[in-house]
Amino acid sequence: MKIISACLLGCECRYDGGHNRVEKIEEWLRKGEAIPVCPEQLGGLSTPRLPAEIIGGDGFDVLDGHACVIDREGNDVTKEFIHGAEQTLRIAQTAKASAAILKERSPSCGSTTIYNGTFSKEKRPGLGVTAALLTRHGISVSSEETP
Repeated sequence: MKIISACLLGCECRYDGGHNRVEKIEEWLRKGEAIPVCPEQLGGLSTPRLPAEIIGGDGFDVLDGHACVIDREGNDVTKEFIHGAEQTLRIAQTAKASAAILKERSPSCGSTTIYNGTFSKEKRPGLGVTAALLTRHGISVSSEETP
């Protein structure tokens, strides 16, 4: 069983109300091998919502209280991102998921790359909050770019 970012399955849950549908990933859902999640919605954020980026580190730093997640207008949404990660972990553990395919560059789901916190579209190495929490709990995390 796999956890899949819902936007990769065509769900319109991206921050801008769009999706990132990847047809080959949909096959896992059709076969009953995947469960869609949107950690940001699970954390209580609306769709659409303001774009957010991690400031001061990566997802591990957010979980450890050393960094935060801020939206483009300066609102602190760290609590919602952590709550969404925790809810995603609960779903993954309940489903006995061993892997997650998550949207790269997302402040929740990035598995190797996230935006650098300046809202300039510049990227840096790091994991999003959900990807970091799943990793800490032994769930293999990859992206749609390297499923």
